[in-house]
Amino acid sequence: MSVNKETLGFQAEVKQLLKLMIHSLYSNKEIFLRELISNASDAADKLRFAAIADGSLLANDPELQIHVSFDKDARTVTIADNGIGMSREDVIQHIGTIAKSGTREFFEKLSGDERKDANLIGQFGVGFYSAFIVADRVTLTTRRAGSTADAAVRWESAGDGEYTLENVSKPGRGTEIVLHLREGEDEFLNEWRLSNVIKTYSDHISLPILLHKPKRDDKGELLNEEEIETVNQASALWTRSKADISKEQYEEFYKHVAHDWEAPLAWSHAKVEGRQEYTELLYIPQRAPFDLYDRERRQGIKLYVRRVFIMDDAEKLLPQYLRFVKGVVDSNDLPLNVSREILQDSKDIDAIRAGCVKKILGLLDDLAGSEEDEGKEKFRTFWSQFGTVFKEGIGEDFANKERIAKLCRFASTLANTAEQSVSLDDYIARMKDGQDKIYYVTADSFAAAANSPHLEIFRKKGVEVLLLSDRVDEWLASSLTEYNGKKLQSVSKGSLDMDALADEAEKAEQKAAEDDLKPVLEKVQASLGERIKEVRVTHRLTDSPSCLVADDHAMSGHLERLLKSAGQSVPGSKPILELNPSHALVKKLSAEPAHFDDLAHVLFEQALLAEGGQLEDPAGFVKRVNSLFLSGL
Repeated sequence: MSVNKETLGFQAEVKQLLKLMIHSLYSNKEIFLRELISNASDAADKLRFAAIADGSLLANDPELQIHVSFDKDARTVTIADNGIGMSREDVIQHIGTIAKSGTREFFEKLSGDERKDANLIGQFGVGFYSAFIVADRVTLTTRRAGSTADAAVRWESAGDGEYTLENVSKPGRGTEIVLHLREGEDEFLNEWRLSNVIKTYSDHISLPILLHKPKRDDKGELLNEEEIETVNQASALWTRSKADISKEQYEEFYKHVAHDWEAPLAWSHAKVEGRQEYTELLYIPQRAPFDLYDRERRQGIKLYVRRVFIMDDAEKLLPQYLRFVKGVVDSNDLPLNVSREILQDSKDIDAIRAGCVKKILGLLDDLAGSEEDEGKEKFRTFWSQFGTVFKEGIGEDFANKERIAKLCRFASTLANTAEQSVSLDDYIARMKDGQDKIYYVTADSFAAAANSPHLEIFRKKGVEVLLLSDRVDEWLASSLTEYNGKKLQSVSKGSLDMDALADEAEKAEQKAAEDDLKPVLEKVQASLGERIKEVRVTHRLTDSPSCLVADDHAMSGHLERLLKSAGQSVPGSKPILELNPSHALVKKLSAEPAHFDDLAHVLFEQALLAEGGQLEDPAGFVKRVNSLFLSGL
């Protein structure tokens, strides 16, 4: 007899997701079965793990299975498991609420385009709610392992904003989901259709999926009996030989393990033997999840020990810069009662981690060096989706720094497009005779980097400069000071030593300009006072009158702004002001003594604006510019 029946409302986001899913995913509606079987498999994995500490949870039902059945008369499809099950509180939390970080961002990215939204929903994970693609009513009955028969819970909803919850009696642990099919969905009341969907999407599931179907006699006539058939191979896919696994099976296993909608970009599958024995099956997704940069996002790969599931997000098995990688690691050496604390300081885990990193970097090496268009396109896709995150490895993974740097791609003045397609090896191969440095500029955006006045002399001499505009690029540049014997040099820091690229006439002209402008430089220094460290003649500018430069060992203005925007206290450093002696405005400094101070300040402030800085006194800047306009300067 049921008790404590109540009607509750879905979380607002659940209602929105249900509406979107029914319309956006309808063209691939059979995925509901994949999702519900995947959930049942996860429930069995969790029970196996819990039973390591408490064997009584398995009670007298140790054989974990998933059952799929259908009833043509009632027009229902049922998926049942004897896994961990749920309590009343679990049901409210996991079924009535989307307990996921990044939920708000997910809904902000929805476009109204059904095809694009279908991909985004796939990244978010459709899970249990996919049942409403084919069902107009869903009944879920569940009992938590270790609880009594009368502690079971029944949840029911028509997906219209509300659900009912009541206590019922259930003889065994686990979860049973009954889908009351919509009109027109009778194709799923067919043993061959269900069997085909299970084999297509869930053949890799490591526990048996049993399909209940009507029994037939030798002539194919239906009997008034039922037979049960194991539809899948029921062995963990990663334990099989690579030769026995098809491309489609690899792809479907990825969708199961990553809860993704699309096929993966590439994968690595290997059995490692030696001091540690483990199997890894690691995937690079096709698309970055919308919450990749969410600090609270749970990430990592599934850890198994001797095919027993241990944990879902073993983040210690891969470094942070590879947090987008999905898959499984199955160890033969770790204890079954391994905990996150043990993972923290385990030499075995360190060895597995190093091996997994090596496999992923090797996979990326293969894509980057591929002679085939498909491989090249896959690497371009990888970089467009994960390049910004991957760059974090330069500062995070010292042991693989050179290898990571080799895979990094950048925009540059050569192509002058925002696409990051230039490798450091490409750059070095194109270096000018006499050039011994890899030059780069950092800025808040590609446009700001591409239009930086610091690039003028480099464009004049045809010297390529890398254009770095990702937030991580400042940290990359501070960690990667040299590559393949070539020093990386910011074009906006220190004195620019380009003597090897200048002829004797240019050097003589620069020296003469410095001597001629020396009195003006001293007056500008006095006028600007504490705002600058020094004033000097530039070797960088050909068209602009002025620019700001950081000292060799000082923090760049761009990095200073990034740290301040992140709420960090930054000790201010004074910039160096460089003036272009051939520019008309700089020549006016000598000819207009009455407006000298206004002009000196405007030259400093416009240089600050050009590099993306903010003026302390915008009104004062406007007043000075207006004064110079009125003077006819």
